[in-house]
Amino acid sequence: MPTDYIPFRETNYFSDFICDYLDEKTVLKDFYHRFPNLENFKAQIEEKRLSVRAQSRTILVERLKSQYKNLNTSELTTKNIDNLNSENTFTITTGHQLNLFTGPLYFLYKIVSTINLTKQLKENYPEYNFVPMYWMASEDHDFEEINYFNFKGKKIQWNSNQTGAVGHFNTEGLDAVFDVISSEFGAGKNAEQLKIWFKDAYLNHDNLADATRYLANQLFGDHGLVILDADDSELKRLFIPQMKKEIVEQTAFKTVSETNKKLEDLELKIQVNPREINLFYIKDGLRERIVESDGVYAVLETNITWTENEILKHLDEYPERFSPNVIMRPLYQEVILPNLCYIGGGGEMIYWLQLKSNFEAQQVTFPMLLLRNSVLVKSEKQTLKLNNLNISNNDLFLDRHAFINKKVRKISNIDIDFSEQIQHLETQFKQLFELAEQTDKSFVGAVKSQEVKQIKGLKHLEKRLLKAQKRKLADQIERCTTLQEQLFPNQSLQERNTNFSELYLEYGNQLIPELMTSLEPLKGEFLILNLK
Repeated sequence: MPTDYIPFRETNYFSDFICDYLDEKTVLKDFYHRFPNLENFKAQIEEKRLSVRAQSRTILVERLKSQYKNLNTSELTTKNIDNLNSENTFTITTGHQLNLFTGPLYFLYKIVSTINLTKQLKENYPEYNFVPMYWMASEDHDFEEINYFNFKGKKIQWNSNQTGAVGHFNTEGLDAVFDVISSEFGAGKNAEQLKIWFKDAYLNHDNLADATRYLANQLFGDHGLVILDADDSELKRLFIPQMKKEIVEQTAFKTVSETNKKLEDLELKIQVNPREINLFYIKDGLRERIVESDGVYAVLETNITWTENEILKHLDEYPERFSPNVIMRPLYQEVILPNLCYIGGGGEMIYWLQLKSNFEAQQVTFPMLLLRNSVLVKSEKQTLKLNNLNISNNDLFLDRHAFINKKVRKISNIDIDFSEQIQHLETQFKQLFELAEQTDKSFVGAVKSQEVKQIKGLKHLEKRLLKAQKRKLADQIERCTTLQEQLFPNQSLQERNTNFSELYLEYGNQLIPELMTSLEPLKGEFLILNLK
């Protein structure tokens, strides 16, 4: 299966911040612990091994077994869960929202990157075990971000008036979505499999967390993926010391705010800003911020209040009611998991790099941070058409205007690039400037004005000629732009828009094994994958 790679910087879809991180620019080294390469994992293993308590492993395994009790669990996943009790076992973790039917394609790429990295680490460090972990963002409350997926240009959406942590949402109303997808997916073996997965996940489970766990297990259970719902009383009990420090000392606000100032001095865009207290209170459909004023702690939009002693006592009694926000969630993850590395998207990498100082203040080992694999999948038919139209992979990543202009110039039978003429004109005017300097310097301004006028005229002629050629070559240009739109829907990356169901309809059970074979998590470049 042919593959090609493009450096992330050359795609023009990734920020300079992320590209500088991948290039290990010195200016960012203070914001992460160790860069994710094979050699650095040895030191990360040693450091993490010393900080993980046996009791934490025991509780983690107990809670995972409880969460898996109603799932058909593969032998490899069962073994991975059991291995977590051993001090020579570590996790590689990715996390994702509970998007309807997995949401965009990068859900798959995150998990495949995670699984493949554990395999690579096992080959290089055979004395240790490495478990791929998917952390479900079950305490998220941004329902509008997850209640739909795109299918062939259509938005398949679940409407619900429920509020609070989305993992608690009951699956009422998803039978109507099932009717829609049954029609959209059509007939055939692969379509029927998609319908079965959707029905078994969302119509046969009572809440969104259980439905998502079932679906992820169906897709990746055979590859040993372990799925964790950290919205759990016993797991949060392990996090009580850090939550108490956050409540009393407002640790994250102080440390992350200081880091943000340093990042802003580097003219880097801040992804998240800390609150004074970075915890929510969740109960019975409620998920609201905890705030403090003059020694009184309160839950916004409610009548719930405590003194300091009362809130700390309440935390000891009901840790499940306290929910970390985006600033504290990574800390929670690293407290309860024997984790070495977090794999995430560009936005996630940025906010993780804001958090190292808070980890240090809480005396928790900061994980290695790895940008997930990014992939553009092309079908055999699309690849053939692109080759016939002489469109390169790099061409595809151009914005629409630049893409069209380049193709018009490439397929036109006349030269519509006036750069040579403009350069010649500039050379002539350089001689005129020298002549004006030697004779009458007052003419320099007039010469400059004439230069600007003539170059502007040439550029205007070039644009008119290009526009005329666009009309003349309209059919060929339309074929080119149609292909680009198929691969970059809404002029954005395929992986950020397209749902896996579109690819599964075409490739079926071949899809995930092909991804497993092709994705190299430590490669550090954008993958172009041609599937047959």
